[in-house]
Amino acid sequence: MTTLNLAHLATFRLVIQRGSFSAAADVLGISQPAVSLQIRQLEHFLRSRLLERTGRGVKATAAGLALLTHGERIEQAVEETLRSLDAFSHEVSGTVSLGTGATACIHLLPPLLQQLRETYPLLKVGVTTGNTPGVVRAIEENRLDLGLVTMPVSGRGLEITPILDEEFVCISAQEEEEECEPTPDSLHTLPLIAFESGSGTRALIDGWFQASGLQPEPVMQLGSIEAIKRMVRAGLGYSIVPRMAVEQVADREGLCVLSLTPVLHRQLAIVMRQDKILSKGISGLIRLLQQEK
Repeated sequence: MTTLNLAHLATFRLVIQRGSFSAAADVLGISQPAVSLQIRQLEHFLRSRLLERTGRGVKATAAGLALLTHGERIEQAVEETLRSLDAFSHEVSGTVSLGTGATACIHLLPPLLQQLRETYPLLKVGVTTGNTPGVVRAIEENRLDLGLVTMPVSGRGLEITPILDEEFVCISAQEEEEECEPTPDSLHTLPLIAFESGSGTRALIDGWFQASGLQPEPVMQLGSIEAIKRMVRAGLGYSIVPRMAVEQVADREGLCVLSLTPVLHRQLAIVMRQDKILSKGISGLIRLLQQEK
């Protein structure tokens, strides 16, 4: 290796952040030997030992710590350079990576991304789904440009911009429709089909019950909003979901949709690193998301 490989530099930072070669390999989707090879090549080029193994994994040497500091500056300088060159082009191109939850991905993003594609046909947008903590961590590690996640959000060096308040609703099978107000007390004894534990949405729903001194005990915990709706349509229980999941007629077919008492809302926010250089593509995507207010 005769020049500094920026990809190897990013891999080095990820190994430090995750604490092991194997954890970094899982994130990158490559083998552990491939990660080790990249680190060896980086050390050979820099003529310095960058990592040392400990009983708990790996940690940076003094030279490695210095490289971490300069690596962030190098990455920022590259982004600033690309931004400067981009200003000379009237075309918006490149790639933007967005992380969000499955519900927003299915029911909110498609028309927005279609509009973005019509406006900027050369721009590529990659979408990754996950829960709020996972998306935020990927943003902190600069593996994603920005996220659309459920509040509350916390993290290091993040810029958080709330953009949308959304109501939660109770859904049940139409043939089981009853004239009862969906309250924590009336729902607690019924079979709940819930979002998987660990998601921001699930935490909000649990908190809605807990505010009334109740602890929900789901009969199913699923990671897919569409799987939840299918189970509810089959009469296997009820669920509490964001209204966007049943906003369209086709999306609520076979379901009874009722507002909750007390009302439950979630707030969606755009999250990105404070030091993120805003390309034309990122700025365009943010503008479209903010129009959903």
